[in-house]
Amino acid sequence: MDLFNKDNEKKSKTGFTILSGDSTSGHGGYGAGVLNLDNVSPVIISPEENDAYVDMGALHARSAVEKRIKFSANREDVPNGKLYWLVWVTIKHQDGKPYYAGVAGCEMTVDSEARRGYKSLPEHVNRMDKSLKGHIIVGHMDAKSKQLLKTFLQNHSQEMWERSEEKLHQELNEG
Repeated sequence: MDLFNKDNEKKSKTGFTILSGDSTSGHGGYGAGVLNLDNVSPVIISPEENDAYVDMGALHARSAVEKRIKFSANREDVPNGKLYWLVWVTIKHQDGKPYYAGVAGCEMTVDSEARRGYKSLPEHVNRMDKSLKGHIIVGHMDAKSKQLLKTFLQNHSQEMWERSEEKLHQELNEG
């Protein structure tokens, strides 16, 4: 870098950094006990648009749905919001084969015209943690959203779907 060329200067950004790899390889030093998010993916479900897709920006609360939106923890602040579900999907391996181990959904409503939204940040963090620990929490989702999620997971990998816990199958079949 040319220290004298001001065009090359970059502003330092502080942000959340996700560390990957095995941080507990025995050394016990820097990174020991760090949360490994290598195997979790945020899936956005939009029942109104009949759509389900992965948006990795949601790991930092910067999915396409969340950008330029001021969120409130009060539902009443967003009376005209569209319903979205952020579903944390964790993949683990059993006998060397991957399966959907943890699936936990969180509600969001977004009024993009008003640039306002509702979500419970503690719920989003806790549900990501539950997903990482292998919990299935989708019973509170509406029937259409469950069906969209089920179809998305099956289309992504029918084999992973078939190896997943029966609880996931049952909860996504209920409506």
